[in-house]
Amino acid sequence: MTAFRPPFDRTAPAPPAGASPGGADAPAAGSRGPAARRTTTGPVRLRDGEPRSRRPRDRRLPRAAASLAAACCLCALSAAPGAAASGGGHGRSGSGDASSVRASGSDQGSSLASVTSGSAESAVAGGALLAEPGVHVLPHTGVPDLPTGLSALAWTVSDARTGQVLAAKNAHRQLPPASTLKTLFADTVLPRFPREQTHKVTPEDLAGIGAGSSLVGVQAGQTYTVADLWRGVFLASGNDAVHVLAHMNGSVATTVEQMQAKARMLGAHDTHVVSPDGYDMPGQVSSAYDLAVFARAGLADRDFAEYCSTKWAQFPGGYDKNGHYVSSFGIQNTDRLLTGAGGVTPYPGIIGVKNGYTTNAGNTLVSAARRDGHTLIATVMNPQSGLPQAVYTEAAKLLDWGFAAVGRTTSVGTLNAARPASFQGSPGRGPLAPVHGPTPTRAVPEAPAAARSGSGSPTAWYVGGGLAVVAAASVLVLRRRSAAQR
Repeated sequence: MTAFRPPFDRTAPAPPAGASPGGADAPAAGSRGPAARRTTTGPVRLRDGEPRSRRPRDRRLPRAAASLAAACCLCALSAAPGAAASGGGHGRSGSGDASSVRASGSDQGSSLASVTSGSAESAVAGGALLAEPGVHVLPHTGVPDLPTGLSALAWTVSDARTGQVLAAKNAHRQLPPASTLKTLFADTVLPRFPREQTHKVTPEDLAGIGAGSSLVGVQAGQTYTVADLWRGVFLASGNDAVHVLAHMNGSVATTVEQMQAKARMLGAHDTHVVSPDGYDMPGQVSSAYDLAVFARAGLADRDFAEYCSTKWAQFPGGYDKNGHYVSSFGIQNTDRLLTGAGGVTPYPGIIGVKNGYTTNAGNTLVSAARRDGHTLIATVMNPQSGLPQAVYTEAAKLLDWGFAAVGRTTSVGTLNAARPASFQGSPGRGPLAPVHGPTPTRAVPEAPAAARSGSGSPTAWYVGGGLAVVAAASVLVLRRRSAAQR
């Protein structure tokens, strides 16, 4: 089938030259109440022969000691949990799940310039080895070497069913994702609306789209089904369709907040969302690791899997620039590894997922393919070779290597840094089944901070222990004082 373009302009106005689009008192301890008073008459003689009634009784010391004991006990009780929660800044990395302390807010203030070292949060996501920069692979005997000619700044190849990362380069390097960020948008918003639901687009729905954005051709005043809009997102990478769905979801700002929360829930700590469509914005970054996490979560949803693997579709039309109504027009998926456009050979067993490009991000790609019962995910971010179609060539090489290595190589990490997205449905769709065969292995839930932090801060434990000793000594003084007064 040959796709054709709509009879009206589907490209947003180009940016200007030089712009980038792209306390109550209480009786002292040991005091006697009325029921415990002595019934003998006359003065009580002590060892030194002095009547007790004549000996002064200073009650200030017991009360002060009691107060000191209570204060020390409270401080000791609060010091231990504080030590466990803080971890003293030291964490221990597990072999598979995120098991060390993560710093909060590390992604704030990131710039579009690449960050060569990931945040403290991402440093342990997926395992300690992935926290290190460079190429990581642990093949067994008989597994071919990694392919040559891999020029991307960052890449991963992973098993979608098990979550094993078979090999990676700079997995947590923060880079601008371009339209591959639409995978997180779909993970967040797609389950919220049934595909048959319709929406009449308003001018407000299309406000705020960045200059030079890729558009599918959504028009204000026209009515679209949710499925139409999602095909516009996945096939044409339409930022106009993204904005309409974001407004249906409440607003663009609300959707951005939800996307950020979804990324954290999935264990994707390298991602900072500014715009839901992946348009170049200051501080908007993701990583090869996070994009693989988003793709794996999405492929568990049958609608996501359907949209991302669709090569061609008809999209509802509208009025062209001459005022003529066009009922529909064809759109083609921009993923050339799926369609074979531009001289790229379609990859055998390709499922698709999402490609992207902006001037700052360069070419980015998330591809999934199925072969011999395995589904692999390859992510490629910003190849530097300068060769035509390099992002597709390098993704295909990684998938080829992955299918040769799967089951015969030691994992260098895992996508199970947090529990994977459950197979969820949306209103009217019912339960969903994974598209990649057996149900993914259940991930170990992320432990609370106190459980992840090792033994905690020694100083805090020493302070707590010392306060406990002081409290015990105060109690001993009270007991001896009480005994001496009897």
